[in-house]
Amino acid sequence: MLGVFGIILSLGLLMYLAYKGHSVILLAPLLATLAALINGGVPLLATYTEVYMAQFATFAKNNFPLFLTGAVFGQLVDQSGSAKSIANFIGKKLGSDKALLAVVLSTAVLVYGGVSLFVVAFTIYPIGVALFRAADIPKRFIPGCIAFGAFTFATYCIPGSPQIQNAIPMAYYGTTLYAAPVLGLVAAAIELTLGMSWLNLRLRKARVAGEGYGDHIDNITEVDESNLPGFVTAITPLLVFFICNLAFTYWIIPQMDTGYLASAPFNTKLSSVLGKWALILSLIIGSLLTIILHFNKLKDSMASKLSKGAMNALLPVVNTASEVGYGNIIATLAGFEIFKQFFFGVSNNPLVTEAIASSAIAGITGSASGGISIALGALSGDFMKLADASGISYDVLHRIAVIACGGFDSLPHNGAVITILTICGLTHKESYKDIGVCTVVIPTITVIIAIILATLGLGF
Repeated sequence: MLGVFGIILSLGLLMYLAYKGHSVILLAPLLATLAALINGGVPLLATYTEVYMAQFATFAKNNFPLFLTGAVFGQLVDQSGSAKSIANFIGKKLGSDKALLAVVLSTAVLVYGGVSLFVVAFTIYPIGVALFRAADIPKRFIPGCIAFGAFTFATYCIPGSPQIQNAIPMAYYGTTLYAAPVLGLVAAAIELTLGMSWLNLRLRKARVAGEGYGDHIDNITEVDESNLPGFVTAITPLLVFFICNLAFTYWIIPQMDTGYLASAPFNTKLSSVLGKWALILSLIIGSLLTIILHFNKLKDSMASKLSKGAMNALLPVVNTASEVGYGNIIATLAGFEIFKQFFFGVSNNPLVTEAIASSAIAGITGSASGGISIALGALSGDFMKLADASGISYDVLHRIAVIACGGFDSLPHNGAVITILTICGLTHKESYKDIGVCTVVIPTITVIIAIILATLGLGF
């Protein structure tokens, strides 16, 4: 029980200190060492260099190319004005009378297109302000709409999402971004329906109470929108990215001669790298097309724009790799066996245990990518054994893990939640209730329904 206490203490400190703004890169090895000390009998230096750093390096090897190409593509889409153009188009087409839906869908389209959350939040906020002011909708709903569009169906449910949370399971299960497509689409429909129903209900109550936009200092920098690209030009690289990803995943790469992968120095198989290769190639093509279509706008300081995109990949991948290293140290400790017995004692259904582990760890770390990485890094082998015995496909394991990690991750201490509130100039007290319902409660309901459907053999 002392070992269990050490793990709980370590996790609690990780959650609290990360919430306070301390670097996970520093916290993860220190707090893993604390847990190891309390568990006792652990060679600390060997655990750090051979477990922590080994898993850190493995995660970076498997995922850094995805972070890098995704960050560069997102940077180019933003710097070319394409993200702003797409968001403006959706906002104008739906109009101020559908401002809630316009903000949600604008955010979702950009996130599904591979643009990072932080770029999206800065891009969508001014559009949300304009639409909400015009419709006299309380500003406090803007963070909930942005978070709902970014943290739910577009990232975790719709098959093909290039966001890293949907890519991480590929290395463990040999799946692709399109794993369990029907189940994912059903889950996306559930989340979108429930989320919009909640937001519209909240708006109706605010209307009855006579609440309008409110008196706020919006701190918006005016942007010259006369020079933005047209919608068709702006969205073309995103569409080409999707088409290429599908083509590489299902037709082009599978037709290539990849027999050499089985021999040294590669020692792998196509299923282990297919999804990764397809995503990297598609993001590179999307980036090149963005440069070609918007060359006049991007040609000045092209090197600095590309460098900024590359630098944007470093902190997220190192943060997540640190959490993966942390989780794998915890998984080697004697006290972790009690947690493992708890996870697998709840149910013999691997989907249930996987969802609990992925969601719980994501909540503790305040990170969906960290939660799913730690859970799969420590327990994916057990999940696969149970799945084999139960006749459940690895594609379904992939999709359930991804949907589940997008639930408790956005508790109040989540860094992205804090960022959105900061950008909007609002507080947790003013806006977190809607964020919590849309990105914690509704995804939890959705993953329960998805598990029931998958267990019944429906929606694969």
